[in-house]
Amino acid sequence: MNWKRMLATISGSVDQELLLRIEYLVTENRIFKNQIKGRLRLTDPERISLAEIGQRLGR
Repeated sequence: MNWKRMLATISGSVDQELLLRIEYLVTENRIFKNQIKGRLRLTDPERISLAEIGQRLGR
């Protein structure tokens, strides 16, 4: 197996694992939001942390 094919195989499996983790976290987040009554209150450090990640995502 040449290195290009091996790299493609490894990166493909990593991508699949990351997509599965994201799907799990999105579902977990949705479930938790449904269990919370009212508005979720975030502290300033929590807002800043989410904003920094959101900026890196382009949101």
